[in-house]
Amino acid sequence: MRSSYNENDVILLLKDITGMVEPQPTEEREKLIQSGRHYSEMLPIEYVPTEKYMQVYRESLETYAKTVANAVGVLSDKIISRKGKDTVIVSLARAGIPVGILVKRYIRFKYGIDIPHYSISIIRGRGIDDNAMKYLLKRYSAEQILFLDGWIGKGAILKELKKDISAYEGVSDEIAVIADPANVTELCGTHEDILIPSSCLNSTVSGLISRTFLRSDIIGENDFHGAVFYEKLKDADLSYDFIDAIEKEFSVDNHEDKSLIEGHGIDEVEKIAREFGIDDINLIKPGIGEATRVLLRRVPWKVLIDERFSDDPQLGHLIRLAEEKNVPVEFYPLRHYKCCGIIKKIADA
Repeated sequence: MRSSYNENDVILLLKDITGMVEPQPTEEREKLIQSGRHYSEMLPIEYVPTEKYMQVYRESLETYAKTVANAVGVLSDKIISRKGKDTVIVSLARAGIPVGILVKRYIRFKYGIDIPHYSISIIRGRGIDDNAMKYLLKRYSAEQILFLDGWIGKGAILKELKKDISAYEGVSDEIAVIADPANVTELCGTHEDILIPSSCLNSTVSGLISRTFLRSDIIGENDFHGAVFYEKLKDADLSYDFIDAIEKEFSVDNHEDKSLIEGHGIDEVEKIAREFGIDDINLIKPGIGEATRVLLRRVPWKVLIDERFSDDPQLGHLIRLAEEKNVPVEFYPLRHYKCCGIIKKIADA
């Protein structure tokens, strides 16, 4: 699979389906998803950021690079301590890819070890890419493999992973992430809902690849899951701009914040569902990363922000996007998260 990443940083176990799938407008895609079509069978037209939004992104990166670098360091230390120097990082495409590259680079920076990093697809409701798993297990022992993603919202992908991984004897169903506000994994850089600036953009901060795709007319039984390479966006590519900004802030000493909020994020999501009369919790996307995705590629209904963080600069890009898209922002008490995006229920979808 082509990307704008260097193969020394990551090997993408994906099928290049560039030119085979026509991206669809957000509203059209949302109607199809809510009427039962699986999201992985379509690709969205990527949001083109306004200059004002890009200004907010650049400020976020500058302000929070050190916070993210610290979390990458904490996570990398835990990985080496738990899994050892023979670990093979398997990031989940696509939000996990930049994080996987950062962890790989941090481990080289601090420990002088060059660990392999692959990226594969896992799709909620469709499972992990079996062909990619077979490829990895031919080359490495099951115990070496460690899955990695950017952040955890409510834990849907972790649930998918735990269900699927039982088929691969000896492979751990643990997941490593930078931020886990849902409080479901110990292998995290922080349990705080922090801004990971790569969540603010789509392919232009993810090696110019689309989210992953799975449809039987294009993905054969022996193929990896697919993705598109957006070569036409190469002048707007900030993939290494993001990596380099975080890497500059690496330190051998990292501070782990061990404070923990009791309970799990899913309890909070279920409470929101009850209070707002939402019968499908997949429409509720908690946390900065997930709320940003709602605004970038779904049809948002509203954004909830905990009043304690009403002026938090980490939410600046979110407020900006909500303004651009005329999405109401409502203050709502949250415990595990700073904000939450809710997808609009499209009537008669």
